[in-house]
Amino acid sequence: MAKSWKMPTWFYRLGSPRWSFEIMGKLLPWFAIGAVVLMVWGAIWGLAFAPADYQQGNSFRIIYIHVPAAILAQSCYLLMAVAGAISLIWKMKVADMVAKSCAPIGATLALLALATGAIWGKPTWGTWWVWDARLTSMLILLFLYIGVYTLHSAIENEITAGKAGAVLSLVGVVNIPIIKYSVEWWNTLHQTSTFTMTERPAMPPEMYLPLLLMVIGFYCFFAVVLMLRTRAEILEREKRSGWVRELVEAS
Repeated sequence: MAKSWKMPTWFYRLGSPRWSFEIMGKLLPWFAIGAVVLMVWGAIWGLAFAPADYQQGNSFRIIYIHVPAAILAQSCYLLMAVAGAISLIWKMKVADMVAKSCAPIGATLALLALATGAIWGKPTWGTWWVWDARLTSMLILLFLYIGVYTLHSAIENEITAGKAGAVLSLVGVVNIPIIKYSVEWWNTLHQTSTFTMTERPAMPPEMYLPLLLMVIGFYCFFAVVLMLRTRAEILEREKRSGWVRELVEAS
């Protein structure tokens, strides 16, 4: 007789607000150090020492902000949707807190990607904005983030707000592959993806490596901000718990 499959123990431990709060506190310094080192290293290398692009000149250097912001905006949305699904299926409060914390971070990243893309597009395309498939789908992503954030803010009941936000984030997941493959499915002004898993980078190493450092650094920075917001959300929701009162008294 086959054994029934069970979720690993660590998965259920993540559902404990106290345990999650403590483990995030231990991880925060390491991710903060990684974010500072990688982003400073990547920015200095990319902005000061990487060679200028043979077509775009120095205007291409905004890629070291634009690409990481665009990648993280999509990754953050996927995390928000997964956390929302976990909160719906397993009723984990911490997962709902993570999903809620993702919304403003993702909206900021999406806005940064759109703003830097517009600045980059002006010298490249001769215009700040076009209703390009990639740009339009990215704008929709920003609206989805705003919608999820608005639901959490407008609905007083945390459980109801979490369910509504989770449903919207899961519905909006269909936009992620559209963003990813828009430059392949339609004729667009936007260039093809800078990072691919199946092809070698078209950029030379001295231009590609600092970009890779910036992407990893952005991920570390995102982890720091997400953990800070989630820890604050845990303290707010669990303020009547004994362990939170003990923590406040100890501080």
